[in-house]
Amino acid sequence: MITTYRLSVGGILKDDTAKYAGNAVWIDLLNPTRDEEHAVEAALKVDVPSREEMAEIEISSRLYQEADATFMTATVIAGAETDTPQATAITFVLVRGTLVTVRHANPQPFRMFAQVCERRPNACASGDAAFLGILEAIIDRLADILERAGAGVDAISHDVFKDNGTRRPRGRGYQTLLAKVGRIADLTSMGRESLVTIGRLLTFYGPTAKAMAKADSGGPGPSLKTMTADIQSLSDHASFLSNKLTFLLEAILGMISIEQNEVMKIFSVVAVVFMPPTLVASIWGMNFEFMPELSSPLGYPVALLTIALAAALPILYFHKRGWL
Repeated sequence: MITTYRLSVGGILKDDTAKYAGNAVWIDLLNPTRDEEHAVEAALKVDVPSREEMAEIEISSRLYQEADATFMTATVIAGAETDTPQATAITFVLVRGTLVTVRHANPQPFRMFAQVCERRPNACASGDAAFLGILEAIIDRLADILERAGAGVDAISHDVFKDNGTRRPRGRGYQTLLAKVGRIADLTSMGRESLVTIGRLLTFYGPTAKAMAKADSGGPGPSLKTMTADIQSLSDHASFLSNKLTFLLEAILGMISIEQNEVMKIFSVVAVVFMPPTLVASIWGMNFEFMPELSSPLGYPVALLTIALAAALPILYFHKRGWL
């Protein structure tokens, strides 16, 4: 799908064909067909990267220039509000004042910035302005994702270490916590990857950001320096969350180990408690002809009492030693 945004007297005109691609300030390609790619290439005289080319991880394949076109690929989180978030590659192409975005997912920042452009045409006054506006929306979204991840980490920490008179999780409760830790760790890892790629992208774009001189000096629009500082602070926070998740993972595994040891201790105590009674019963269960107890009328009660004492004495001993 192709969406073009172009300036007019009345504001931003939005179109879903390649007819006005040559006059657009922003051309958004979402899961583009080959015909749509060819139309943009013909209008701007630039090669649109394929999905396979966008997936390459070498810096030279993600950040480069060809003639008067600048190609920059970043990793962005899509579907962060679902149970199956994904990290997707998005390519930004700046060519002669026009921004081309190539993507195969629909992250929330793009939907939000498209609405901003319709309300405030100045946000799409040029390809550079649209590019930085989208990046700012992506960074804001990453901040929201990390904030939500931090809240999830705090909730898990409370469940693991709570000591308010209620019982801690057991069995499947720990399995649920491990699943939550895994999901948050996966999301945090995606956030760190996205921040790293965007930071590199801004560093690469910086020397050519002539249009940002006004914004960096306090003018309208997103500031390149501010976004760089935000990325650094968010990267530090993501590292903090990652370290805390590692600590929680080790703590949960430690709790599971303690719980398993408690179960094994119970089995061990039960086995030891029943060993003396079993020995007594085994002795009196022998069928020898000469056993004085067999002919005594008190033999059966004495045997039962001896078995009971043989079971009680280990329990009293374990309790006295503090093992129970």
